[in-house]
Amino acid sequence: MNVSEELIREVVKRVLAESVQNETEQEDFQKEKDPSGILKIKTDTVKCEPFKQKGVALKDVVTLEEAPRMGCGIMELDHTSFEWTLTYDEYDMVIDGVLEIEIDGRVITGNAGDIIYIPKNSHIHFQTPGKTRYAYFVYPADWQ
Repeated sequence: MNVSEELIREVVKRVLAESVQNETEQEDFQKEKDPSGILKIKTDTVKCEPFKQKGVALKDVVTLEEAPRMGCGIMELDHTSFEWTLTYDEYDMVIDGVLEIEIDGRVITGNAGDIIYIPKNSHIHFQTPGKTRYAYFVYPADWQ
């Protein structure tokens, strides 16, 4: 059997394309993966899942295989508050609503478009007076 290099390239391209398509179809949100490792996530397509407490939902959107040192996800709060101690550094970017971070009796308030940094080992209360949606970015990603 005589197999040309061009035929092998075409078969590999098709297999890779199908693999990427299958990965994308398995996600419950839109994520584009460039061969370079760059990811693009359409945050408005992310469907959060209930967390341990009523009024809290989240969805991790990056796997440890994709980004072994950083984690990322979307969280939604609905008229709620919950206590948390961070074992990682975290940035939160408010997408919609108002996010309040209470620490040591003080409240830091973020509105849509604002970014809040929370240092590792901070003991806080996430809270919101209404419905809020924000993206979280954590380092290191050993939290997953």
